[in-house]
Amino acid sequence: MNKIFYGLAGEGRGHATRASTIVEALRDECSFTLFTSDQAFDLLGRRYAGTEVQLAEIECPRFRYDRHRRVDKFATGIATLGYIRRLRPMVEAVARRIEKEGPDLCITDFDPVVPRAAELCGVPYVCVDHQHFLVVSDLSGLPFRIRAWSRFMAILVRAYYHRQVTTVVSSFHNPPLRRAWQDRVVQAGVLLRPEIRDAVPERGAHLCVYLRRHASDNLLRALADCGREVRIYGLDRDDRVGNLHFCTIDERRFVEDLATSAALVSTAGNQLVGEALWLGKPVLGMPEPGNEEQHVNGYYIESSGAGRSMAMCSVTAQAVRRFVDEVEADGFPIDRTHLDGTPLTIATLRTFLDRPDSNAPGNRREVRAVKPLARLGT
Repeated sequence: MNKIFYGLAGEGRGHATRASTIVEALRDECSFTLFTSDQAFDLLGRRYAGTEVQLAEIECPRFRYDRHRRVDKFATGIATLGYIRRLRPMVEAVARRIEKEGPDLCITDFDPVVPRAAELCGVPYVCVDHQHFLVVSDLSGLPFRIRAWSRFMAILVRAYYHRQVTTVVSSFHNPPLRRAWQDRVVQAGVLLRPEIRDAVPERGAHLCVYLRRHASDNLLRALADCGREVRIYGLDRDDRVGNLHFCTIDERRFVEDLATSAALVSTAGNQLVGEALWLGKPVLGMPEPGNEEQHVNGYYIESSGAGRSMAMCSVTAQAVRRFVDEVEADGFPIDRTHLDGTPLTIATLRTFLDRPDSNAPGNRREVRAVKPLARLGT
């Protein structure tokens, strides 16, 4: 049985969902050790408690928020610099574990520790993430502000890795590839977990809402006045206020509510937007304040014709009602053709697992000193 070490960012549900999708597709033929932290560690820990899938907690970079609940870019940058100073011992610890346990392949989803450790030990690794779309895509069509931010962020994404063997970009939007990357990247759709693939969509009357961490009073008032039942996830509440039904996270229940909804109203995270579109649900995307990646996603929600995007602070009851009216009028045609990226991603990973054992005696490199960070960017 092949052995896989999998490192993933801990913030948000998208990274954990991609990881669990890959684990479920390959767990009959591979053993997994997952390296992560924060929300992903909690989610995957609950899912795989008592199973053969192992979890190891490592520190991951994460956003910092200000008192207005917006992404604080300065504080996030300072925290990231501190993380970089602590990176070396984390990489060395994982490298020692790689030498001891001998995985056949490493996978990374926006985690800088596991790929660096894999490089030290001569083990191949594959990037499976969403963020690499910033590096490999021709984003010249984006509005100037988010295009400039995307170019800056592409530098940081490249700095996470050194020389990955293959990059799989999992995304609900697939802009044209930059010429230099056309033969070096696999453009896949969203990794759809089995629960989503097996769901039977129905056109219901309620709105399914997912919010990360918080919701302003103005947003909740807008949802309360939209004239529909609203089922809200992500706020760690379980109660009802008028037409607002606050639900604690339960994967089965959430998928059922999404599949039977009229539409999704959500922060503009790639994974959930792709799942909703696969189920034929138009999306009202609300990028988190200060989260520019979500603003890019919001642009592609609009440009695809599959929904609307607006700043969270701009959402009003009138705007929600207008969106619902468009949904009822079938005003959002959804092209599902390339949304399911699971088969292509799994096929790509299997090409590495089918190769002769790169960890056999004589094929492994001895662990050596960790490269300085400045030399780890591509």
